[in-house]
Amino acid sequence: MKQWLSIAAISFAIMFASCVKDEYKRSYTYYRPVYKTKQQVRNEVQSSLPRTIGTAGKLFYKDGYVFLNELEKGVHIIDIKNPSQPKVVSFVAIPGCVDLAVRGNILYADLTTDLIAIDISNPLQVKVTQVLEGVFPHRYYNEFRADTSRVIIDWVRVDTSVWNTEHVSWGLEEKQFFAMTSDSYSSASGTVTNGVGGSMARFALSDDRLYTVSSSDLKLFNTSVPEKPSYIKQVNIGSWSIETIFPYGSNLFIGSQTGMFIYDISNKDNPTYLSKFEHARVCDPVVADSKYAYITLRSGSACGGFTNQVDIVNIEKLTSPYLVKSYSLTHPLGLAVDRNYLLICDDTEGLRIMDASDPSAVKQIGQLKGFTSYDVIALGGLGLVSAQNGLYLVDYSNPANPALLSTVAYSK
Repeated sequence: MKQWLSIAAISFAIMFASCVKDEYKRSYTYYRPVYKTKQQVRNEVQSSLPRTIGTAGKLFYKDGYVFLNELEKGVHIIDIKNPSQPKVVSFVAIPGCVDLAVRGNILYADLTTDLIAIDISNPLQVKVTQVLEGVFPHRYYNEFRADTSRVIIDWVRVDTSVWNTEHVSWGLEEKQFFAMTSDSYSSASGTVTNGVGGSMARFALSDDRLYTVSSSDLKLFNTSVPEKPSYIKQVNIGSWSIETIFPYGSNLFIGSQTGMFIYDISNKDNPTYLSKFEHARVCDPVVADSKYAYITLRSGSACGGFTNQVDIVNIEKLTSPYLVKSYSLTHPLGLAVDRNYLLICDDTEGLRIMDASDPSAVKQIGQLKGFTSYDVIALGGLGLVSAQNGLYLVDYSNPANPALLSTVAYSK
């Protein structure tokens, strides 16, 4: 009898287990690309009244104005002639824009895969003066390379849920998330002057040439007639991890995840490789003066590595750069050099001001905290700091006691 009951109990348990079902909801998040034709994208390039600043990117300065990129959307023009009362003047819609530069009254920007020249003499009524088509082929997303007549101008987040009924085991994780993301000094020629870019720039102006970098090459454009730039050629750098470009004098300093490349542009249409200073694989913006290059190295998922420091590199002999000394930091990003001072964006630590008059004994003399910093342009006592939540205008004329003059806030 007991044996029969045991068998019956086991049979019932098996039958119950085979019939148990559970209805549960799976939640998914993904990003769907938004396409437009190239002509539709070009037709959207226009200026408008100021609008809320969202996800800010690179910045550029020219004649009392800051040109602040909003990633993939366009450029905000901000009047900072009175640094205590900055005023957003207009917004120039440029779909797919990530990088920019300004020469004279002409704004250069990437319009997805094209280079576009825009007359900004009147910021509220800008005019397109030239489009060089397809000069940035690396801006095509690899997954969609087959159709080059359309470009991705945005990504739309889609949240969806699906009810499932199936055999499950208790303790099932209910939500799964999937995301698709894209990898996210100037001189004068005649009466036309160039502006100043930040250290995170991929566009650089030197004399009447525009130099741009992708992850592996250097491109040259003739801007002697600013409103009608023309493509010259491409120079392969021999690396697949180029990040930034910085012009100083007759040289270009190109930052990559594995080191700094130095090119001579005395012959401006034929850049000549001089040397490479190698370092651990990390993210790497660079700036320079006549004797030293200053490189911030930071760890991160995109760059790998575990190094967070600033390297001081002697470049008096450009063909043989060598490390003077490294200084540990928290998580440094953009930087600028002004005479004997280094201005370093150190992520959540804000802006650090370092005395670099003795490269072998660099020391911090001032710091402005309370914001997460990204990049900086130094203008002889006025620092333009692109931060996570706003554009910060900082008076560092007294380097030991930098003061915040004003902020242009971004939306959250």
